[in-house]
Amino acid sequence: MAVKIRLRRMGQKKAPFYRIIVADSRSPRDGRFIEEIGTYDPNTEPSTFKVNEELAKKWLANGAQPTEVVSKIFKLAGISK
Repeated sequence: MAVKIRLRRMGQKKAPFYRIIVADSRSPRDGRFIEEIGTYDPNTEPSTFKVNEELAKKWLANGAQPTEVVSKIFKLAGISK
């Protein structure tokens, strides 16, 4: 099973809010997920994010692959692979 760390879109039309989740790569964007590890809000200036560092490092150590946007968020949070 290929595991990805990616964003799950929440919020209203034209006001997205994202949750950073760990999910099977075959599941749909807003479908089933394994665990929620943080949030990301691009609507604020500057964009805000909260990441549970322990969970993120655990999943990265177990082989989960972050998407491009999530890897940028991890770099800003100081979490390296």
